[in-house]
Amino acid sequence: MQKFNFTGVFSSKKEFNPGFYNWNRVIMRYCDGASFTGDVEKVDPATNLHYRGARIFNVILDELLAKGLNKASSALLTSCSSGGLAAILYCDKFRAKLPATSQVKCVPDAGYFVHVKDISGKYHYEKFFTKIVKLHNSEINLPSSCSSKMKPGLCFYPQFILPKIKTPVFVINSAYDSYQVQNILAPEKADSHDSWSACKLNISNCSSSQLKRLQEFRSDFIKILRSGMGRSILNSTSRGMFINSCYSHCQTRNQINWLGDPASKLDNKLLQRCSVTGFMRETQLS
Repeated sequence: MQKFNFTGVFSSKKEFNPGFYNWNRVIMRYCDGASFTGDVEKVDPATNLHYRGARIFNVILDELLAKGLNKASSALLTSCSSGGLAAILYCDKFRAKLPATSQVKCVPDAGYFVHVKDISGKYHYEKFFTKIVKLHNSEINLPSSCSSKMKPGLCFYPQFILPKIKTPVFVINSAYDSYQVQNILAPEKADSHDSWSACKLNISNCSSSQLKRLQEFRSDFIKILRSGMGRSILNSTSRGMFINSCYSHCQTRNQINWLGDPASKLDNKLLQRCSVTGFMRETQLS
């Protein structure tokens, strides 16, 4: 099993993680491929795979509650990429399991996947999400506020989920998320002439027209994020965000991004400082 690297928000060293270094940290191994939403009774006979991510999440959470999480004064549900998406999908369920007096927030890192057209004018990534939901029988574990009104595959997109989430949420993402550029904006199926491969690998290789398209993607991302937060972000006491323009995917576990990368500063504040301030201020007011 791969060893987990305890850096960034998970670091136990005060000089590297002054806001959370002395918190109890639990790493929930991600292994189901569907952001912990899978729930299929039958084992796949061809591969012997079990699609039971939702059961794994619930069992681990129940065990943690029995070990003392039920007495937590503050709790943070966070992860990156598909784990960041899980932090959104399970946000209110996680909050409901903890005491009403607990300060709870969900912090998705690089988990805000956006539903936008790719370079071919189609939604190829939506088909990917739809296949995941069908394979894992995820619909039964998606927020009913979304799945009762939209196609289940769309309920993997935070923009259709966050407006109904009641628990405080602090979104960390790049507006030029490298994974989303490579798989949502310019996936291989949409790039029939393979004109985006070099650009996706290193944006310094992008042509002027490709850079313009990247900037349009950023504008779409920001617009969708603002509307999808569900309320005025400027006046909200339960919504916050740290959105930079780094061409990256996942930042809270990267020690350089978390504490010391000048390129990640917003209003002269680093990612770590904004996250700590956002967590403490918003949960105290909520």
